[in-house]
Amino acid sequence: MKLKKWIFIAILLVILYYTFIVNTLLTLSVIFASIVAVKLYKYYSKKSLNKLSASKELFRQSYLGHFIALVAKVAKADGRVDELEAQLIGMMFDDISKVFDEKEKTRAIMKEIFNEEKQRIDDTKEIAASLNKLLGKSILKRRQFISFLIQLAFVDKGISSEEDKVLRDIATQLNISAEVYDAIVNSLKQKMKSNQETMTPKKAYEILGVKESDDMNTVKKAYRKLVREYHPDIISSQDKDESYIEEATAKTQEINQAYQVIKKLHS
Repeated sequence: MKLKKWIFIAILLVILYYTFIVNTLLTLSVIFASIVAVKLYKYYSKKSLNKLSASKELFRQSYLGHFIALVAKVAKADGRVDELEAQLIGMMFDDISKVFDEKEKTRAIMKEIFNEEKQRIDDTKEIAASLNKLLGKSILKRRQFISFLIQLAFVDKGISSEEDKVLRDIATQLNISAEVYDAIVNSLKQKMKSNQETMTPKKAYEILGVKESDDMNTVKKAYRKLVREYHPDIISSQDKDESYIEEATAKTQEINQAYQVIKKLHS
């Protein structure tokens, strides 16, 4: 009996050893390897990105350079760059440049590309088609990019007919169907309509966090601060679903609507 007992204990100990110790070590090894792999991926991704800031031409050839070119086409499609559009574009430059080591140089390159590309829109389809090739099979990134471009056009006073034409050309080249494009636009329209219907002066002051007695300089500072806080971040959206940009756009529009209501009261 004693022998059987010791055999049973030995077997039990072996089972416990393999169940808890070996498996735990294996699990920890897998977790550690995963962490290392993620860090290496981020390191080499950032290293690869940083190469782009070596020259304007290198940056222009990247998917980020193509995207900035398309931002320029959309922003200037109706003949002018609105104040809020300009602010959002400036924030986009900040968001992108912060992942580079040479931030100021990268921002200057992006601004130069933007200023050059906004001078013409006849090459929009060509640039969008080239971006489509660079994006490979990433459906999510395509939808994030078109969502960002739509919200940029939409955020001032809605999408003009000129902006709509440019956006549809881009969407087609990115293999985004008219149905998907219309769904994104209609969703934004619905949110904006809801904001407009409920935007009383009292609500507007609450949204911006200012008082009726505050002057327009104070109101404008609060407005810009909130836009910077809630604007859609094209870099942050890379690991989020497409609802992120929609929600950020809706919030930005609400802030803009509140600002317009208060500005009208002060005019």
